[in-house]
Amino acid sequence: MPEKALAGIKNRLLQQMAMSLPGGFRLRVSLHRFRGVRIGTGVWIGYGALIETACPDQVTIGDRVIIGIRSTILAHFQEQMGVTIKDDVYIGACAVILPGVTIGKGSVVSAGSVVTTSVPPMTVVQGNPAKRVARCGIPLGLNTSRADFMRHLKSLDDKS
Repeated sequence: MPEKALAGIKNRLLQQMAMSLPGGFRLRVSLHRFRGVRIGTGVWIGYGALIETACPDQVTIGDRVIIGIRSTILAHFQEQMGVTIKDDVYIGACAVILPGVTIGKGSVVSAGSVVTTSVPPMTVVQGNPAKRVARCGIPLGLNTSRADFMRHLKSLDDKS
């Protein structure tokens, strides 16, 4: 479906503001909500994060999600539409999320990863294309220490 000119201009202006202004918890989140992105509570959006310009209403972000700096979320390409990011997800810096993907609750997308398929809950993915590398014992949130997160992490190769 073709994008209307005025809506496109509004979305891109607000996107540029959200990418460059401070306020990862409030201002950036508010600007993306105004564009039409569905965003839960307690979300942090990093500097330079790009969230779908043409169809922002095709992106749903749950509660307590962290979106790393310079990450990209694309929600439409040909027949692929929509991105859903469930609660307590951590998306590392410079990650790319492609259309048609759901990222399960409590999952972690490692920095620089390219997510081409959906991610199960409580799973760590890494690489290009992103592959499952571990199971999370606890979500990686703003109040979770790295040491605590690592203590609860289980390798997919771990037989115990």
